[in-house]
Amino acid sequence: MNVYVRETSRELARRGVLVHIFTRSQNPSIPRRVSLGEGVDVFHVPAGPERPYPKDLVLEHLAEFVRGVLTMARGPYDLIHSHYWLSGVAGLELRKSWGIPQVHMYHTLARVKNIVARNTAEMEKTPRLNWEMELAREVDALIAPHPLERAQLVWHYQAPPERIHIVPCGVDTSVFHPMDPWEAMKSLGIEGRRWAIFVGRLDPIKGLDILFQAAKILRDHLGPWDVPLGVMIVGGTKAEDGIASSLEVVGLREMARSAGVEDMVIFVGPKSQEELPLYYNAAELCVLPSRYESFGMVALEAMACGTPVVASRVGGLAYTVIHGETGLLVPEGKPEELAQALAILFRERSLRNRLGERAAQRARAFSWRRVVDGLMEVYGRVLGRAEGSGPKRLEAPIAWMGETQRGFSL
Repeated sequence: MNVYVRETSRELARRGVLVHIFTRSQNPSIPRRVSLGEGVDVFHVPAGPERPYPKDLVLEHLAEFVRGVLTMARGPYDLIHSHYWLSGVAGLELRKSWGIPQVHMYHTLARVKNIVARNTAEMEKTPRLNWEMELAREVDALIAPHPLERAQLVWHYQAPPERIHIVPCGVDTSVFHPMDPWEAMKSLGIEGRRWAIFVGRLDPIKGLDILFQAAKILRDHLGPWDVPLGVMIVGGTKAEDGIASSLEVVGLREMARSAGVEDMVIFVGPKSQEELPLYYNAAELCVLPSRYESFGMVALEAMACGTPVVASRVGGLAYTVIHGETGLLVPEGKPEELAQALAILFRERSLRNRLGERAAQRARAFSWRRVVDGLMEVYGRVLGRAEGSGPKRLEAPIAWMGETQRGFSL
């Protein structure tokens, strides 16, 4: 989501649209207003403790955040574009104060997450469920990244179909592009194995337990392999020493140990957008065993690097990855079938190369320029309705809100 907000904001600015991004301050030493580039400013708004804290507590400080935005805003604005449910709630209040339309993008849907949750601890709570329903009723337009989410919004949230617009996510192919795999491995110091890579939040919904079970099957029952296989896990919380050492990683290490694959798995921590292409290119394939995925930008990044994807046939992954053309899709929650798909690609270099070439070709169609083409069309329609006329050109800044990892932004 941070990548989405940053890239679309910069592309909007290139077209002459001023963008102000309002986010909860998590560090009092950071200036209240920071430029993200010409035409894009980020405002750090105090709301509760100025440090990272659990997102479940953010709702308690939402009124303070709204007051802060009203104080710091440099409008007037044409419209609000909110991201994630907490920012959407703040946007509803600002919509009333400013009398301008609101466009909203959920990024993940709580009701769909709860359907695939394995226990009550993984389920989203009632306040989020209720507010997401309210947003579906109240905002002027909803952005869905693919047709399935549009259907889910109608079915689970009774969102008016005419207000839902499909605009996919994007990828920067000047950053994510094919490189020499051997050089990538050498630069990372991970030669001597054949790698599958997972990139994402270290969250139960990402299905890492299924991946570890599949890795066990792959090594012990679908071998032997001429070169040892390995699984790189990219994500998590970076400690001061640069090593992923959070509690989430401790738990996953124990999970890998219990599955008998601790020796196959390495945790490399979170990586920047500039670092990620090396990791994608060093791997022979990208694996995403998610239980639910709103879009799957990781799949798109891997594809742009020419790395074929093996993914669960869920949510946006079933839209981003074309089975048999850019990767392989498998049923969710089936480690045996995931292992078989991984084995096919590890064994068949010609198939892997062909899928990788087609994946890179497909990724080029998902440029941020095309994403913003779609957003601009939605903005124009919304503003045209507000003015009682046809599509309108943006003339004032737009206010952006989007959830950060532990806060929210407008």
